[in-house]
Amino acid sequence: MAHQDEKITQLKSQLQNFLDHLDELDPSKTSVEDIDRLILMVENMEQDLPQ
Repeated sequence: MAHQDEKITQLKSQLQNFLDHLDELDPSKTSVEDIDRLILMVENMEQDLPQ
């Protein structure tokens, strides 16, 4: 159970990091690389989800 709690805490941190990056983006200056980086962050979070 403790391991699952650690995973959830880690995912919350990653999600907050993702949201921070999203908030910092200026839509008029956002590049394809920026979007790719966000997609990669989401994919990494998905892989870390407890099964």
